[in-house]
Amino acid sequence: MNLFFKIVFIGIGATFIMDVYAFILKLFGIKGLDYRFLGRWIGHIFKGKFYHNPIFNAPPIKYEQIIGQTAHYLIGISFAFLLVLFFGKKWLESPSLFPALIIGLLTMIAPFFIMQPAFGFGIAASNLPNPNKIRMMSLLIHSVYGFGLYLTCLLVNRVVDSL
Repeated sequence: MNLFFKIVFIGIGATFIMDVYAFILKLFGIKGLDYRFLGRWIGHIFKGKFYHNPIFNAPPIKYEQIIGQTAHYLIGISFAFLLVLFFGKKWLESPSLFPALIIGLLTMIAPFFIMQPAFGFGIAASNLPNPNKIRMMSLLIHSVYGFGLYLTCLLVNRVVDSL
């Protein structure tokens, strides 16, 4: 399989596993990020507004849910490329959990220092009522993403080997 497409599939798979985990949490009444707000933020960037106070008060934009979900998967794919950039193509041939978890944890930089401040939540959700709870949830979901990178790579390798 082409290296590019292999990494894309791994990014999609890891992001999907992250979404399944978030869906399971939702069944227990634990809410996560609503990706329509990511779409709203992206839409407003194109209108020249990067920071919001908070994003919930920003006017909705057309197709914000689709934009947000698409961006979520594109971000997941780009972080899969980051994994290969940091740990090399060798990791793809013989994946191990630790490098994938490291990347999963590194991905927390984006929400803590870019998205949450831009959404009006402060650095690492410091402006929200329960910042430590949100930080812990972020740690868990990004760890699940890292685990998803590892699991998806194993699956992709198994499928490729069986062809």
